[in-house]
Amino acid sequence: MRRLYISDNKRFLVFDDGTPFFWLGDTVWELFHRATLEEAEQYLENRRQKGFTVVQAVALAEFNGLHSPNRYGELPLADDDPLRPNERYFEFVDCVIELAGRKGLFVGLLPTWGDKVELLWHGKGPIIFNPDNARRYGQWIGRRYRDVPNLIWINGGDRSGGGTNTAVWNALATGIRSQDPNHLMTYHPWGGGDGHSSSEWFHDAKWLDFNMAQSGHERKDLPNFAIVSADYQRIPIKPCLDGEPRYEDHAVNWKPQENGWFDDFDARQAAYWAIFAGAFGHTYGCHPVWQLYGPRYEPISFARRPWQEGLDLPGASQMGHLRRLMESRPILSRVPDQSLLADARGGGEHIRATRGDGYAMIYLPAGGSVRVLPRVTGGPMFRGFWFDPRTGQVTFIGQVKNRPELEFCAPSAGRGNDWVLVLDDDDRDVPPPGQGK
Repeated sequence: MRRLYISDNKRFLVFDDGTPFFWLGDTVWELFHRATLEEAEQYLENRRQKGFTVVQAVALAEFNGLHSPNRYGELPLADDDPLRPNERYFEFVDCVIELAGRKGLFVGLLPTWGDKVELLWHGKGPIIFNPDNARRYGQWIGRRYRDVPNLIWINGGDRSGGGTNTAVWNALATGIRSQDPNHLMTYHPWGGGDGHSSSEWFHDAKWLDFNMAQSGHERKDLPNFAIVSADYQRIPIKPCLDGEPRYEDHAVNWKPQENGWFDDFDARQAAYWAIFAGAFGHTYGCHPVWQLYGPRYEPISFARRPWQEGLDLPGASQMGHLRRLMESRPILSRVPDQSLLADARGGGEHIRATRGDGYAMIYLPAGGSVRVLPRVTGGPMFRGFWFDPRTGQVTFIGQVKNRPELEFCAPSAGRGNDWVLVLDDDDRDVPPPGQGK
């Protein structure tokens, strides 16, 4: 596999030849801890077929990851010492990362979950890191994986980067960087409230190549576009994305009887809101999948179905439609642009707009009508399309004359009836949205 770089405009990831890379991630935090090699193969192949490009997994796992062995009876460390890693445990990590690479998947590797730095929530820890051993562990793991092509470093692990944590996370990153100056690196923050981003603590850190937010699982219609937009506007410019939004099949705010469950619409809404606000990609998550829940484990946070069943919940396939839509138009020129909208609405019906070289896209979470000011996109005539985020199907609206204001009405309306309006300059030779040439 080819290596990844930051694009010249600092907004996207690209391969060494300048080809854009679309980050479509999935969280499978317990992959190295709870899966056999055969189960890892099943998971990775499913995600490959659905169009994912990144899987996010943790070396020192959250759920008693230091004291509960992996499926082959191996613990990651001797006596909880990060300077005494168990070779047999990490040989399995090696195998899974290599397997992902053969399938064209990058691994967003967290060297540790945050409960090994700070105890919160249901993390069991124990706390084993300080700035000195974090740096030395970083050197070891950075040296081990520096020549692996399909790797992206994700420092952190669902924790604040502030307070006493700052020195530890900086030391871990510095240790990795001393041995591996080439792979990209970000930081996975905690959620809560309206979410948090790596930029709050590390935006100016030399080791941070792009910002990752966690908008989290607290409520429906949480405006994750706001945290993405804030990162997009930061100086110096760095790419940004939401690396942990509301998961499909997760209990809303961990209270299923009161609030119900997030479904595929909630996952789509978070994804399109973030992308159209300027994110270079997006990470999806499914609640039973990230924890690899099954009969041998206690359910975490009300997991209600085995991970194998969760693999094929509708939201995962729908993320593939999103990727195909974005890749069907020039990616590297794309910018967020709310000035395309006469009325962006509010709440769960908030409309987001983005445009690039010769096109504009507008996401309507509740369908219905939208008034558009398309003159900023260019030519005298447009071709209009409705793209269905649920199915990937396209409806041709027709040729539209460019006027100061246009109104379009989606094929349906109401919560869950989300649509993307695509306007192409009429003189552009491009395939229908979401389709290749």
